Amino acid sequence: MRVFDSSREHDTPIDFHTVRKKISESRLPQVGSSSIREIVRLVNEIERETGQRFIRMEMGVPGLPPAEVGVEAEIRALRRGVASKYPMIEGVRELKEEISRFVKLFLDVDVSPAACVPTVGSMMGSMAAFLTANRNDRYRKGTVFLDPGFPVQKQQCRILGHEYESIDVYNCRGEKLKERLESVLAGAAASSILYSNPNNPAWICFTEEELRMIGELSMKYDVIVIEDLAYFGMDYRQDYSRPGSPPFQPTVARYTDHYILLISSSKVFSYAGQRVGMLVMSDALYDRHYPDLKRYYSSDRFGHAMIYGALYALSSGCSHSAQYALAAMLKAANDGEFNFIRSVSEYARRASLMKKLFTENGFHMVYDRDIDRELADGFYFTFSYPGFSGPELLEEMLYYGISSISLVITGSRRTEGLRACVSQVSPDQMPLLEERLKRFHRDHSG
Repeated sequence: MRVFDSSREHDTPIDFHTVRKKISESRLPQVGSSSIREIVRLVNEIERETGQRFIRMEMGVPGLPPAEVGVEAEIRALRRGVASKYPMIEGVRELKEEISRFVKLFLDVDVSPAACVPTVGSMMGSMAAFLTANRNDRYRKGTVFLDPGFPVQKQQCRILGHEYESIDVYNCRGEKLKERLESVLAGAAASSILYSNPNNPAWICFTEEELRMIGELSMKYDVIVIEDLAYFGMDYRQDYSRPGSPPFQPTVARYTDHYILLISSSKVFSYAGQRVGMLVMSDALYDRHYPDLKRYYSSDRFGHAMIYGALYALSSGCSHSAQYALAAMLKAANDGEFNFIRSVSEYARRASLMKKLFTENGFHMVYDRDIDRELADGFYFTFSYPGFSGPELLEEMLYYGISSISLVITGSRRTEGLRACVSQVSPDQMPLLEERLKRFHRDHSG
């Protein structure tokens, strides 16, 4: 482990004393292990105090304009007066039908509109999924996370008092994943499995064979799979943009009836600010009866408990106007009029440039392969620097005007790594990023 003294006074791109002061004022126990939003707040404070712009890589915020078809549809809906009316909890009819079409055309999976529900972003979707899936059997525990993963989903489990297990898939791919997952499911009596695909933060993508294994194990052990598709179709090694034509976005839904899909509009449609996402249940799960759900809900039918129990209590529905925006974006994609995947391919270009700058200046990629394939360029990548733990590296890089999050908070066992999000690093910032990385390498390569 590198021994360094970050309390020493030295010349850094961002004023050393100001950074130290703001870290102290934040009262964070360990900056390098802080949550995404805590890092956001700290960096905002440093930027305000110094007037200097950071290379912001800590938060997965879209860096592209929102889809115009959605904006125009939402404006029209607002002008029709929908803002004065409560939406139905289960969603407006047009949206439910377009979600069902979208799932068929881009995943090649059949699901009825009734089982397709809008949520206040995928964050609400995962919360509702935990509230329902993890309460269907009093003798079962909570969730098995296939990590690394989005830290806040574990926070949701902690808030709900749900136990969870974590499997870091770094050295656990292919048949090893099946063996490891089965060993956990056989002993833990879990209620659900959760992962993201493509993965946040590592950007690994499970293969069809791995998804088949997960699906078969979910059936064998009667466990619900919660598949987070926040980065739908953004594995740019394949072209998933043609509705109704293969290849289709990989999904566990082709291998099990026990699934919930969380599909976000934040990244692929750049519609994060309106907080609208999709929760899709298999028809079999939607209609399934779990007697133990009656402990919390008026019905033991899973779909009814999900919609009129969990979602009702969480928000009593999703933004009325945003539902019409999402319906319009989905319809345009379903009709082949809007190539939403091509519209966000800019992220792959940025990732390629940024990874090159990092590796040219002494940094290493942490998660760099999908079994036998090089990892795709996309929304995230992970990196390390020799001699630093992840938390140490995160804090040290703040003095160089670069922010990120530690893999420690994602469930990864690779404690030396950080996650970089490419979306907020605009093309005009690339020279500044290169300058600061060169400076960091010069100061720490001795």
